[in-house]
Amino acid sequence: MLAVEVEHIKKHYGEVRALDGVDLSIPLGGVYGLLGPNGAGKTTLVRILATLLKPTSGRARVLGVDVTEDPGAIRRRIGLAGQSAAVDELLTGRENLEMVGRLYGFDRVEALRRADDVLERIDLAEAANRTVKTYSGGMRRRLDLAASLVGHPELLIMDEPTTGLDPRSRQDLWDLIEELVEEGTTLLLTTQYLEEADRLARQLVVIDNGKVISRGTPNQLKAQLGGDVLELHLEDMGKIRLVLEQLEGLGSSPASVNDETGLISLTVGEDTGAVVEALRRLDQAAVKLRDLSLRKPTLDDVFLTLTGHAAEVSEPEPATGRRRRRKAKSGDRP
Repeated sequence: MLAVEVEHIKKHYGEVRALDGVDLSIPLGGVYGLLGPNGAGKTTLVRILATLLKPTSGRARVLGVDVTEDPGAIRRRIGLAGQSAAVDELLTGRENLEMVGRLYGFDRVEALRRADDVLERIDLAEAANRTVKTYSGGMRRRLDLAASLVGHPELLIMDEPTTGLDPRSRQDLWDLIEELVEEGTTLLLTTQYLEEADRLARQLVVIDNGKVISRGTPNQLKAQLGGDVLELHLEDMGKIRLVLEQLEGLGSSPASVNDETGLISLTVGEDTGAVVEALRRLDQAAVKLRDLSLRKPTLDDVFLTLTGHAAEVSEPEPATGRRRRRKAKSGDRP
């Protein structure tokens, strides 16, 4: 039995197509990653799988149960941790988890037992009797995860669980996720961070504008870029256009410019030939560099190649839209 099976799911809001024919199969066991920028459709898909939304068309099954035919059966078998901590600040940590246990249908004794077990597991036992308003951001995220574990879920869905966390809190949460997976929990993880996907996920699906645009392991996704990324900061920002012309044809895709920082990025081959040639051309053109670096691809590079925009962008707004980057050949993207 598959943990999740999605067949051509669509979700439309009037003219907006939040999901536009997504297919997905997730086996039992391990971590399956769903990558995409804000507004790509990840959260919409998660809400459908968690039975919080009904699809416009298509079919989805979770642990063998159709999401529209028996949503109650699914809710009893899954856990959901959303993008922000859904906890009551006026209650203590223990009271929050006891309330969740009661909502699962456990009596008070069982709800308290499970609350204490989970608090111990996520290292919040000492803060169990403090009101949540005194918790740090990382503690709130751990408590939110704890709430999703009270029912001992067969499938845990985590929607961008580490967004906004400091590096230490993020590392702690990763460690806890790995422990859960080792014990047999299946995890569907949505994220914008390739580092997170690299660490946790066996397989990844990239979604943008409501459609699946790529699949594979983290290494396979990065390999699509064709090599390392050369980054350049110029002494004279007025020479950006000249530099783009000099770099033309050297990378696996045209060089791009970050409009806010002036950083020029070029995906090059794994050998150093393209880098040497780039420096030779810039020297002949009398271009002075303030900084130069060569690094491995990141999620932002993957998305810039696959979709034409960066990975970490805001939800689209009618008046402003998303931040764009310029291409060497095509100019500013609309």
